[in-house]
Amino acid sequence: MKFNKLSQLFLVSAIGLILAIFLTACQLVTIDFVFVAASAGNSSSSNGQIYAYAVDDQSGALRTGQPTVSSGGTSPVAMALSPDFGNLYVANAGNNSVVHFSVASNGVLTQKDSVTLTAIPVSLAVSPANNALFVVSGTTSGALTEFAISSGAIGSAAATLPLTVPGYASDTIVPTGVTVLANGNAVFVSAYDQSAYNPGGTTTSNANPGWLFGYAIGSGGTLSPVAANPYQAGVRPSAVAADPTSRFVYVTDFASNQLIGYTVQSNQSLNFMINGPFKTGNEPSAIVIDPRGIYIYVANALDSTVSAYSIALPTGTPSTVVSATGTTTNNTDTEPVAIAIDPALGRFVYTANHLGNSISGFRLNANTGTLVPTQATPYPTGDIPAAVVSVPHGNHATQTVTP
Repeated sequence: MKFNKLSQLFLVSAIGLILAIFLTACQLVTIDFVFVAASAGNSSSSNGQIYAYAVDDQSGALRTGQPTVSSGGTSPVAMALSPDFGNLYVANAGNNSVVHFSVASNGVLTQKDSVTLTAIPVSLAVSPANNALFVVSGTTSGALTEFAISSGAIGSAAATLPLTVPGYASDTIVPTGVTVLANGNAVFVSAYDQSAYNPGGTTTSNANPGWLFGYAIGSGGTLSPVAANPYQAGVRPSAVAADPTSRFVYVTDFASNQLIGYTVQSNQSLNFMINGPFKTGNEPSAIVIDPRGIYIYVANALDSTVSAYSIALPTGTPSTVVSATGTTTNNTDTEPVAIAIDPALGRFVYTANHLGNSISGFRLNANTGTLVPTQATPYPTGDIPAAVVSVPHGNHATQTVTP
């Protein structure tokens, strides 16, 4: 009888251990949080919302995260994170505001402060030193504004530079994107000349339509135009990104379906990559570079696809990556307009789909750059999502590269 009791005890313990191992193996582990800026409704007066999702570390699948919070305005169009991932900045086109949120280790967003611009904000970027916020704004007279940042809080404007093309001072310049070099030495703004490129309307200028403006960042954050500024950038540049080694800058050309590459010189000026531009899908709208500096991903709005490229490290030349299914594109939901890569593992890519009211997810093969869809993609969001970012969960290490 004693033996039987011991046997039963051992059997119960063994079953409990097996169940514990099984439950542990099945436990979902959050590696990142994804935030999407969208609206509560499809009208222009609908409140902007920030939707939060948790990223499963194994599959990259998204599940609902912390509660949705107000974006602090209407029609959110862009978001940017501080280098330490502790602060999130959201641009609202509906009320010309830029709103600052703190990001807790569990993904909770708390609104802190804001500034109101005189023109519609378009795109945002934070300096690597975490002491300046760069905002491009305007639909009739584009400008780059530099705001001081202290402990995440947005301070006063340190500088405001109008975007003008030499010889065409009266032309209407519309900014589309902004990026800062990882070494903090320069900031670049993509824009197009609406006086020279205006589909469905009239044109009044014979200037080149697409431009990339460059400004060196000096001590104390002073901005000064780099040599030969601005640079031609196709017809209608839509987004800009710099690689993590601060050696290359890339611009997507929405009208010409191409990716334009530049090499950064020692004085922060740019040279065209001699073998470019490079083919994309139709109407490329957003670009992101792998945090290891190895791959580029471009969201194509008209095709509803993502184009993948590997970067030739000596020259920066992007080469098309053949996907795991044998094609060179990866399907998203309808009209992707923003794209992000998770910073913790650098293994998952997400697009915000403007007409699909959703996020599409992909798993990135770090060895080849190919993408495969995550489980249950796409994931529903609010209406007309326009921006997406990702932060690591807690104090998880992030993927980085040393310049």
